[in-house]
Amino acid sequence: MRKWKTKWIKTDIEPVEMEVTSRSQCMKKGRIPAFSLAEILIVLAIMGILIMLVVPNNAGVATRSKALEAQQELKMIHTLQEAYRMQYSKYSMDLTQLNYIPHKLVTAGGTANYEITVLEASTTGYKAKAEAVVDFNGDGKKNIWEIDQGGVVKEVQPD
Repeated sequence: MRKWKTKWIKTDIEPVEMEVTSRSQCMKKGRIPAFSLAEILIVLAIMGILIMLVVPNNAGVATRSKALEAQQELKMIHTLQEAYRMQYSKYSMDLTQLNYIPHKLVTAGGTANYEITVLEASTTGYKAKAEAVVDFNGDGKKNIWEIDQGGVVKEVQPD
């Protein structure tokens, strides 16, 4: 059984501490056991400090997850370029020849954050780029990723 402790305020008589065995007994005496305002404020201050420590560390998560979009799209371009090369013995400059259908960009009401383009293509190699259409962190630079015929995805310009 839970025991409640209540402290009486000092008046003309000596302060008395009594043990109460139930909440109803405590309420009969005119006291409700509760936390003081100071205790609640201390807990809120500690929670605020912990939140301040956690939030800045998660700020880059959104940018990294958006960068994964660019990497996946470039890997898809690589797969399509290799299939095209097997069939035609050359790489293609045209995304429609690769049967690549780009997603609608966020600037046009879609969900894609990166615009995919093929920079160069020949019989021996190609280079494609994914450039962000928005500046994720507001520093004035847009994130750019590139891939080549070796399938190596590299970040050319970090955001």
